[in-house]
Amino acid sequence: MTTNTEYEEAARSAAKELEQAQSAADVRKIWKTYYLTLGHRAMGRLPLGRPAADLIARREARSE
Repeated sequence: MTTNTEYEEAARSAAKELEQAQSAADVRKIWKTYYLTLGHRAMGRLPLGRPAADLIARREARSE
């Protein structure tokens, strides 16, 4: 199980890297790096424009 701190770091890093991605290959590489920590659903929301802060807040609300 991923801790909240690990999840936050991964979400912010993945969002930053996806913003800088130049090709589909870059996106696949980033996806493979972070999907085990964040999950497919959260990873799918990042490229659609959902900020990492929203993902973090959603996880914190579910864990309370």
